[in-house]
Amino acid sequence: MSAPLTILIDADACPVKEEIYRVAGRFKAEVRVVSNSPFRIPDSPRVKRVVVDDSFDAADDWIAERADARSVVVTGDILLAERCLKAGARVLRHNGQEFDAASIGGAIATRAIMEDLRAGMDGVGGGPAPFSKADRSRFLQALDRVLVGMGRS
Repeated sequence: MSAPLTILIDADACPVKEEIYRVAGRFKAEVRVVSNSPFRIPDSPRVKRVVVDDSFDAADDWIAERADARSVVVTGDILLAERCLKAGARVLRHNGQEFDAASIGGAIATRAIMEDLRAGMDGVGGGPAPFSKADRSRFLQALDRVLVGMGRS
């Protein structure tokens, strides 16, 4: 019998935790909710809260060290996504976009460009668009698709 599927959530800024719990239940997947501060989690033996210290990248390090080919990582952090992809994990953004070997390089380059632009704007600018119902729906579809695919392999 193969190891269970595990969903690792970079939880501090994750707007789709409730959706993950529901989908994970259908697939009998393990869930690790990783953050610097405690979050309420469902009363389930498959869902575990992992509170790391508040040092820089502590949550990212915990997730990256445990990501593997039986893991789905949910994060908006592009550098964490790259680390997890190298470990063989599948990686989803909160809006359902899947990072993969073909897209991560471009995402890293865009991140660097945006960082440079923001640095030159002295606090002017917007940030990401608000999270929408369409984003939530795309995420649910993507997580379901990824877990179905992983369950077959």
